Amino acid sequence: MKDQSVPDAARSASDLLDLDDEFSSAELELRGRVREFVDRRIRPNIAGWFESATFPVERIPEMADLGLLGMHLSGYGCAGGSAVDYGLAMQELEAGDSGIRTFVSVQGSLAMSAIHKHGSEAQKQAWLPGMAAGEIIGCFGLTEPTAGSDPSSMITTARLDGGEWVLNGAKRWIGLASIADIAVIWARAEEGLRGFLVPTDSPGFTATPIGPKLSMRASIQCDIDLVDVRLPEDAVLPGAIGLKGPFSCLNEARYGIAWGALGAARDSFDQALAYASERMQFGKPLAGFQLTQQKLVNWALEISKAQMIALRLGRLKDAGKLQHHMISVAKLNNTRIAIDIAREARAMLGGNGITLDYSPMRHANNLESVRTYEGTDEVHTLILGQHITGLPAFRG
Repeated sequence: MKDQSVPDAARSASDLLDLDDEFSSAELELRGRVREFVDRRIRPNIAGWFESATFPVERIPEMADLGLLGMHLSGYGCAGGSAVDYGLAMQELEAGDSGIRTFVSVQGSLAMSAIHKHGSEAQKQAWLPGMAAGEIIGCFGLTEPTAGSDPSSMITTARLDGGEWVLNGAKRWIGLASIADIAVIWARAEEGLRGFLVPTDSPGFTATPIGPKLSMRASIQCDIDLVDVRLPEDAVLPGAIGLKGPFSCLNEARYGIAWGALGAARDSFDQALAYASERMQFGKPLAGFQLTQQKLVNWALEISKAQMIALRLGRLKDAGKLQHHMISVAKLNNTRIAIDIAREARAMLGGNGITLDYSPMRHANNLESVRTYEGTDEVHTLILGQHITGLPAFRG
């Protein structure tokens, strides 16, 4: 399979408004480091990993060395980067593949964020430095077989018994669970929804990879079964009671997705432009036809608008002014335009576009998952609908 790199000129063609000027030199330097890593260590191999449904665990130490794991968190060995830094990194990782970005999101925005936001000092000291170094892998168990978009219907339970917590239940679509060392499991206790730190070697904890998949193939998603899993009383996250606990972590992941999906859109555009510039049809390059140029223009317009949304989100987050509904704006818009661009870019590649020699169809398949997890289009639409009207419409 061919190296999926694209010329630098094609990479910048979608920036119709010179939006790079809106980033600082330090932000662009960070983006360049992550982009170089993706070009050197992800692109030459991603088609094979996708085809064989393999997540490249050997790349984890390199991502840790780049400071990508928990990079937006402070202390405990984390990089302490800005929200914009984190967004740019997610954008470059997903330009390589959604599965690579998802690893960093699950590790940092979900598992590490839960401990950082809601854990005790002892829990933070015990887990976060090793997770930032890539020596400890985490996962985040919220979704259940019958509770996806509605976590309030969760049936996994936790009860105190003789000074120990006993967990019973099941989770589904849990990223990294089969390679994780520690799982953040959300369960219904007497006082409300609580988060628990569950070592994955605990008796009664089983993680089973889900397959075969048509999407996110270079990534790991699992079923988790919890059968009388016994934990010490201090395994609970003391700072989280109720749905606000997991939702605060989901918002971190949703923020990263808004930038990441944009990376997949840009890479699909870049590959289609590079191909159309070289592919000869009827005596001239495919890029010289009006219909081709119309598509490229439309995609570039959407990418430019999505980049402005993501950047606005990041600046607000760094200023402490980000509101929850704004994350839904970006997640809904950017994943929606990304999957449309990836699908149409595949069509521009013709028959060659269905092979793994080119990225758009792989991105489109992955984006089916990205569009679904951390809130479907419908969920984010209703979040925005409630913000606009003041009326919740989640239940019929």
